[in-house]
Amino acid sequence: MLWAAVHLPDLSLQLRLRGTVAPGPVVIQDQSHRPHVLSCNDAATGLGIRPGMPVSAAFALAAGLQLFTRDPEKEEKALKGVALWAGQFTPTVSIASGNEVLLEIGGCLRLFGGLRQLGGRIRANLRELGYHAVVAVAPTATGALLLSRAGIATSVGDRHELRRALAPLRLRLLDQPADTVATLAGMGVHTVRDYLALPRDGLARRFGQRLLDEIDRALGHLPDPRPPFIPPARYATALELPAPVQETEPLLFAAKRLILELAGYLAMKQVGVTQLRFDLEHADHSITRIVVGLSAANRDAGHLITLLREKLATVELPAPVETIRLIAAETRPLGSHNHSLFADRRPAAEDRWRVIEHLRARLGADAVYGLGMFPDHRPELALRRVPAGKAQDGDCDLYRPLWLLARPLPLKAGDLLPQTDGPLVLLDGPERIESGWWDDFDVTRDYFVARDDSGAKLWIFRERNDQKNWFLHGVFN
Repeated sequence: MLWAAVHLPDLSLQLRLRGTVAPGPVVIQDQSHRPHVLSCNDAATGLGIRPGMPVSAAFALAAGLQLFTRDPEKEEKALKGVALWAGQFTPTVSIASGNEVLLEIGGCLRLFGGLRQLGGRIRANLRELGYHAVVAVAPTATGALLLSRAGIATSVGDRHELRRALAPLRLRLLDQPADTVATLAGMGVHTVRDYLALPRDGLARRFGQRLLDEIDRALGHLPDPRPPFIPPARYATALELPAPVQETEPLLFAAKRLILELAGYLAMKQVGVTQLRFDLEHADHSITRIVVGLSAANRDAGHLITLLREKLATVELPAPVETIRLIAAETRPLGSHNHSLFADRRPAAEDRWRVIEHLRARLGADAVYGLGMFPDHRPELALRRVPAGKAQDGDCDLYRPLWLLARPLPLKAGDLLPQTDGPLVLLDGPERIESGWWDDFDVTRDYFVARDDSGAKLWIFRERNDQKNWFLHGVFN
């Protein structure tokens, strides 16, 4: 087996920085009665703020400080989001701690082009998600975790190399009680190498079997089972912005990271999304809801981001946005595709509707629609509006113009033949249509194909009543 450990240092701070481009000084405080600084960004560090100092001292150094209290519940939700995203690489994902995720990647290396390509892709995608992570790969889960906690982004191939890599690591990286680590440090035992030089029986009597078992699991001497992460049936997540945002461009920057996380979830579930819902939450105003509909199931993050950009261009925000909430309202399984032996320049079926989806996102769903055939002889009722992208069964072997006028246009009749700027020449006809007596729209007409002086082909008809009036109803292309 081969495990990749994703360690997210200062996760509480990273959650605050995900939705912004260049924030000012940001500090995360603990939940104590007299709060202290847990972590701070580079802007705050440049002003002299350090973890562990009182928050009051931090405010003395930076008057415009953005202060947030650590929220373990949000951290847990964010870590589950990372686990959902990681499911696109492997079906075996496990949450190891409050800021660590494990991926078993031994069985999928060939699929992603080898360890180097897969590791690079994981690191690059995490940066796109807005996370700073340390990714370490090792033959054991505990070994990979220890390397990532030490900040060593490396790939260890076998257990002998793993033993050498773990030897210089500090024992404080272990999941052991603080008093155990302190006692060992008082004995001069600070690293895994120091530990391995001591007799096991004495260590077991002094510190119990738990210490020995953890290091044995790290070295591969004991099995290291991990509880699997079970994804939810429906995807929903939220991103709280560090500061209220009134412009749509920063919103798109923040929403992009949610969409990338969603794309990983969709890949893991082997489904595509047909409707996305974005709820923009304001402080003193009702939510602004943006619905992105797709004609066919899709999980391409770039396409979803483009559709959202088109939607945001038409939205006027009533108030600054504080939180973005993304919900995959509708998902459908994606079918497999058979690839041709020879190159085929035709786009895939789901790609043919991207132009329609862009138009719907820009103009609105009601402004873009298709036409479907309806079994009615009257030309005005032979076509009906259908949802864009929906295939319609039907066949028509009659000669009909592509352009049908909304209302028939009266024509002059000279010498018993109709005319426009000049007399028309009848080329074909008549085609008699008599229908509609049951709905008070009775039609009795004789249709002809005619040509005018310019050579244009027209579709005209004469009413079969006392007036015998002529009308222009369509134009052939």
